[in-house]
Amino acid sequence: MRRGGRGGLELELRLDVPSDLAYVGEAVEVVARHCPSGLLSPRRVQFNLRTALAEALANAILYGNGADPAKQVHVRVEAARDALRLHVADEGDGFDPASSPDPTRRENLEREDGRGLFVMRHLVDQVSFNAKGNAVCLTFRAG
Repeated sequence: MRRGGRGGLELELRLDVPSDLAYVGEAVEVVARHCPSGLLSPRRVQFNLRTALAEALANAILYGNGADPAKQVHVRVEAARDALRLHVADEGDGFDPASSPDPTRRENLEREDGRGLFVMRHLVDQVSFNAKGNAVCLTFRAG
C-alpha cells in the first residue's frame, strides 16, 4: 500500500486474491477498510463498492480463471481526489464484454450469465475493460 504523491494518487493498494470464492468477502473488506474517508459516501462504500467489487472478483475467479487454484486475481485500487478506481484482472483468456447478454431482455431472463456485469454497470459510474477482456476497471467519481 502506498499513500500520497504519485500522479495525484492519494492511495494505491494492490492485492493478489487466490482463485477461490472463499476469499472474495475478505478481499472486499480489505478494500472497503482502506477507502479514504470522505471520497465516497458511506452508503456507496457499504453497498455499491462492496457489491460491484464482489461481482468483479467472482467473475474473474469463476469465468476468467476457471476457479484454477494455480491462478490469481490481481486487484489494484487507486484513490485520487476526484475518483476511486478498482482494477480487477484475471489470468484467463479474456472475453468480449459486448457479447454479454442483457439479462433484462425476455429471452435472457432464465440465463445465468450477464447478470454480474449488468449489476456492476448500474452500481458504478464507469465500467471499462482492457482490449483482451481479462481486466475490468470500476470507476467511482468522488461524492
